[in-house]
Amino acid sequence: MTIAPDKDTKPVPDGYVRLTIDGIEVDAPKGEILIRTCERLGIIVPRFCDHPLLEPAGACRQCLVEVEMGGRPMPKPQASCTMTVADGMVVKTQHTSPVADKAQQGVMELLLINHPLDCPICDKGGECPLQNQAMSSGRTDSRFVETKRTFPKPLPISSQVLLDRERCVLCQRCTRFSEEIAGDPFIDLLERGANQQIGTAEDKPFQSYFSGNTIQICPVGALTSAAYRFRSRPFDLVSTPSVCEHCSSGCAQRTDARRGSVMRRLAGNDPEVNEEWNCDKGRFAFRYLQSKGRITRPLIREENGELVETSWTEALRAAAHGLLAARGHNGIGVLTGGRLTVEDAYSYAKFARVAAHTNDVDFRARPHSAEELEFLAAHAVGTTPDTGVTFTAVEAAPAVLTVALDPEDEAGIVFLRLRKAVRKRGQRVFQLGQWTTPGARKTEATLIKAVPGAEAAVLRELISAAGEKDARASELIDALSGPGAVVLVGDRAAEVPGLYSAVTALATRTGAKVAWIPRRAGDRGALDAGAVPTLLPGGRPVSDAAARAEVAQAWGMHELPATPGRSTDEILAAAARGELSGLVVGGVDPDDLADPGLARRALREVGYLVSLEMHHSAVTELADVVLPVAPDAQRAGSYLNWEGRLREFPSTLDSSGVLPDCRVLDTLAVEMDADLFTQTPAAAMGDLQRLGAHTGAAPAGPTAEAGAAPRPAEYGQAVLATWRQLVDDGSLSIDEPALAGTARPARVRVNAATAERLGLVEGLEASVATDRGAITLPVEFTDLPDGVVWLPANSPGSAVRATLGAGHGSLVRVSAGGAA
Repeated sequence: MTIAPDKDTKPVPDGYVRLTIDGIEVDAPKGEILIRTCERLGIIVPRFCDHPLLEPAGACRQCLVEVEMGGRPMPKPQASCTMTVADGMVVKTQHTSPVADKAQQGVMELLLINHPLDCPICDKGGECPLQNQAMSSGRTDSRFVETKRTFPKPLPISSQVLLDRERCVLCQRCTRFSEEIAGDPFIDLLERGANQQIGTAEDKPFQSYFSGNTIQICPVGALTSAAYRFRSRPFDLVSTPSVCEHCSSGCAQRTDARRGSVMRRLAGNDPEVNEEWNCDKGRFAFRYLQSKGRITRPLIREENGELVETSWTEALRAAAHGLLAARGHNGIGVLTGGRLTVEDAYSYAKFARVAAHTNDVDFRARPHSAEELEFLAAHAVGTTPDTGVTFTAVEAAPAVLTVALDPEDEAGIVFLRLRKAVRKRGQRVFQLGQWTTPGARKTEATLIKAVPGAEAAVLRELISAAGEKDARASELIDALSGPGAVVLVGDRAAEVPGLYSAVTALATRTGAKVAWIPRRAGDRGALDAGAVPTLLPGGRPVSDAAARAEVAQAWGMHELPATPGRSTDEILAAAARGELSGLVVGGVDPDDLADPGLARRALREVGYLVSLEMHHSAVTELADVVLPVAPDAQRAGSYLNWEGRLREFPSTLDSSGVLPDCRVLDTLAVEMDADLFTQTPAAAMGDLQRLGAHTGAAPAGPTAEAGAAPRPAEYGQAVLATWRQLVDDGSLSIDEPALAGTARPARVRVNAATAERLGLVEGLEASVATDRGAITLPVEFTDLPDGVVWLPANSPGSAVRATLGAGHGSLVRVSAGGAA
């Protein structure tokens, strides 16, 4: 007999199946894992190995459920984290099935056989899934009376990550993260059977920028942080949502503080940006907040040359008096660093125009160029996630070209997205650079090799050679011509003349979207806020009279300075020549600039120097007045990440006694008879938003410039390639010895042919030198072009600009030993 279907039964949508879970009928996408379907219904099945961003493993067996197919129960409970849904499936979890409940209790008893009862001292105690699920899915008593297994502890996976093996339940979350997400085989399963344990293999030394994620996703406290271990209990912490200040990704974080000190940082859950991951620098580099070098009181230089503490009133009056005199003489320059929030960058931009009466303001505390500003005005300023490239677009792109950018070292979350896309979708990654870096290997990138300084020439050659039986050129052009292809450009491109215009030409030829990924967190926001010599807030050109009039009216001024300002290098050169009488400097390290020697000379020679800083530095040593400013944990604000996405954060710690840059500048401007109306970050942001975006004609792209041609290296000479590694000697990484211990060792990298020509031996020391100094490090061979040598820019023993006065594309001398 045929039974007619119920007229009220809805058809199953295409691509879906219909099943029943604990008596609830649900439609689920084909291929969905059963445990995810349960979650969507609000039914929580206990688990340890399952993680939504890792591949299913079925390692812990805690998520067992009872399953019926075709009206017949399966012979034993099934792991819901590995089983996919099917049409007509009937599932009973521990809530409705005694069989599933007994199975889960049995697994929990097994997991607790050797697990120590050290919850009162375990870092995970109070936020531990094992604790919670032992209560919800375990037995009230134990039948185990034997001696528990123990191990010597802790086992150092690295100087930062410590392992207590007896706590481990072999869920394999850490090993799967290591292999799947980071691509770093620094932790693995060792031994077999009852002796199986987590550890490190001797032939696989620690080498990961993302190891801290394994601590956060470990469900039992087996992996702990050296910096946080035994420091606090979770229930003693006050948690605040925050945003990472170390690069332009703008990762969501959670900052946990206790008694006025930051104890730890955890990755926040933001699927649009960092998903649930952080790099180790963002996670661990926060001790600068409590550094002994923190400046907490204003300082003023007395007649004997000593800096002494003073009151805010005296310091601001002295700074205003000195700057007013400088403004009336040869003028003032304003230099800001890359640590600024959008609100603070806007305050510097407004201070320059309103109080200093100049367009001599620049956030680029690094090598830069006029071509760069033209490129940024055309491709970056004003972009948002709705109009530009995003993390999601990078992951979805069929092909990505990175130019003057090593994502793993300079934008870690971008690297993770690229690796994810390569692993899951077969994305094509191309890297225009000098050698196959570790990050390039892990994203299976095709290296387009270029001598430092010749990147623009190589790109133009590839554009012109495409379609002319040049397989390499055609491969790149064809890949980037696909819908959604992306070109990612780092701020190192400013060191290569013509590279920005070559990128623009490539984008025009292929239709690929272009995104600028600066290394520093504040650069993108400073660009939009007008902290550059040629642009006002919102990307309005200084040379546009109508734009100047619009901003002047909004600021309540008669007119703004009409002459485009000077860049950072030009401001410093003018100060060194006595053509500028005053400087206001916020968070700039001279050793990051193109010519550290010129920077120090300018700071010495300028008539009056005001420094806004958190720590004592090369600038504060020479400043006439030092005004302390608040770090992120003690101020509210926002960053604009490289996507153009606003990343707001509140204050974490008590901010009494310290002031954000915007408040300091506002009060200083009042002493100079000007009003900024930036007393608070909220006021500064409101003032900027009232200006709105620039609605005039779109700026033209960069004009073509000749790129540097490869220079033949004479005997003993080589062309220098250099950039910063993620974990290095950066000023915000101070007082973090555990993190510093995970830094990749500095090496002199050359290829075998160059080494043979120069008499270098792998493993032995070589010296790289200029007339200013020398750097001596062990030699390591890699696939660099002939005649090229690579050094990390700011690592222990390798401060390239400070020591050599050289940069990417400079000629250097190389010799064996320490006598270059």
